[in-house]
Amino acid sequence: MQRRKGIKTLIFFLWIAMLFLVSCGDKQAELTDNMQTIEMPIELSEEQVMSTEETLPEKERPKVKGIYVTGNVAGSERMNDLIAFVDATELNTMVIDVKNDEGEITWKMETSSVQAMGNGVAYIKDIHALMTVLKEHGIYTIARIICFKDPIFAQNHTDCALKKSDGGFVTDAYGLAWVNPYQEAVWDYLTEIALAAAQVGFDEVQFDYVRFPIGSDADAADYGVDRTIFTKEQAISGFLSYACERLHEKGIVVTADVFGTVIGSETDIERVGQNYAALGTVVDVLSPMVYPSHYGPGVFGFDVPDAHPYDTVYQALLLSQEALKQDTEEDQSQSTVIVRPWLQSFTATWVKGHISYAEKEIQEQIRAVYDAGYEEWILWNATCRYPLENVENEEP
Repeated sequence: MQRRKGIKTLIFFLWIAMLFLVSCGDKQAELTDNMQTIEMPIELSEEQVMSTEETLPEKERPKVKGIYVTGNVAGSERMNDLIAFVDATELNTMVIDVKNDEGEITWKMETSSVQAMGNGVAYIKDIHALMTVLKEHGIYTIARIICFKDPIFAQNHTDCALKKSDGGFVTDAYGLAWVNPYQEAVWDYLTEIALAAAQVGFDEVQFDYVRFPIGSDADAADYGVDRTIFTKEQAISGFLSYACERLHEKGIVVTADVFGTVIGSETDIERVGQNYAALGTVVDVLSPMVYPSHYGPGVFGFDVPDAHPYDTVYQALLLSQEALKQDTEEDQSQSTVIVRPWLQSFTATWVKGHISYAEKEIQEQIRAVYDAGYEEWILWNATCRYPLENVENEEP
């Protein structure tokens, strides 16, 4: 019943999306000429519900213990060291950049949109050879795709870019432009990239920055819709539903990265559009970023949550259990989504009162994951350097 409820929710969002999605102009017509548009019935019959459920991926997957790998590292000699590192530990997964923060595709992807924009960069010179090696080593592969922060797409499709009142792009602190999460054209492009990643052999697709930007410029931007009717939550859930439908047809698992702070916070949900519990009915895996450094003074009763890696991660994941109703076996409405948190494998020097994160602090976070009732996790380090000699924590 939970899955059927999720399917009906999916259809509702897509129906709303058809009413309010806006066009991206002439340039967008070139992008979407050969792409399928959303044409879904408002109501599903019992037979249609069962047929849709059968398209969801059922293939076996490991209990993920993973690390993040940038595109340029994946295409360098250092990749051999990381593969050896995974082989020597209980690690079994790599999350590899396919579309990075700058909007670059990390190999010369041969899709129409990438070729038109010229944003395929040969960080990975031979993606097929790399995937072959990873499969030979039994490494589960996850394609990380940055969603709505995309300066290249914004430059090439300016009608899809979020703009300030002076006409300039809405950007992050590093000057990287954002695109409009309400735009179906953006949804199409992201799904195109995800399908291409699946085609070369990735086992799973992970959507990151699948949220709205924050700040005064973002608040004042023209999104082209009435956001009192078509909310941010509906836009994010609508995109993920749209992508999941197409990726599930190929048997691909879909993950959404979310802020850990949105769990139980209506304010954060409203700001970024990530409704944790609702997204648990849409995607296969939720990956909350429960980095202790992300939590401010006083959260969970700690002056500096960063200085309490075990307790902060444990308390955050207890909130996840509660939000998804996974904290009791007797609750028939509990979510079956897999929760796979991102853990902190870096030292947050910008946090006052921070501590250094080395193997001990990483192992404490891993133990917190297991103690909170979850079984999977991924380590984040932007430079792909992980101070682990072994991963020996026993699973529950």
